[in-house]
Amino acid sequence: MASIRDNLKAVRERIALAEEQSGRAPGSVRLLAVSKTFPAEDVAEALRCGQRDFGENRVQELETKVPHFSAEAGPVWHLIGHLQTNKAAKAAALADWIHSVDSVRVLEKLDRSAEKDIRILLELNLSGEEAKTGMAGGYDALQKLIESALSATHLKLDGLMTMAALGADEKTARSTFAALRELRDRAEREYSIRLPELSMGMSADFEYAIREGSTIVRIGTAIFGGRDYGVR
Repeated sequence: MASIRDNLKAVRERIALAEEQSGRAPGSVRLLAVSKTFPAEDVAEALRCGQRDFGENRVQELETKVPHFSAEAGPVWHLIGHLQTNKAAKAAALADWIHSVDSVRVLEKLDRSAEKDIRILLELNLSGEEAKTGMAGGYDALQKLIESALSATHLKLDGLMTMAALGADEKTARSTFAALRELRDRAEREYSIRLPELSMGMSADFEYAIREGSTIVRIGTAIFGGRDYGVR
């Protein structure tokens, strides 16, 4: 069985190749190691291998893992799972980035609760899957979120996030990722702002996402192996 070190090396090589094939600058894509359901020891091992950005789905897991690491030399923590308003205050205290802001209520609660600046991404459901989280409603709904984010005190709006449909083929996945990029480009033009980050692409489809402009790929299985969802 391959080690976390070997897996990280292989994933980084695949990212570099996808960047090259897409005409992207080397290092233009950030690797986010999704450590959900895996122990703090696995995070520590990846950290020793030079990985800095780690993603968690649940605030409860952040609560258990963050205390294992120093603020200075530890991970940069990203919350990538659905965030409810009743967890917003804890998320604001624990996460450096939150990718899953999908309502004005959540955004406003985060801003009121934050005691430090937090980088946020707005999550959109573009695959049409009912089981997926993220804001639906297209550009009109996105505008309301952007306007709320731009008036926030402690939140720095950095971009957008989405997921392709489970098991989507290349054409379908790339269409979803392209749609997010186009929404981002329209928002940048109309609001005269920079939204540099597109969080899209996971273990099964991140090369497709890179070809459509992803700047953050969220990779878990290809780094840490298969998950036991009975473990919390």
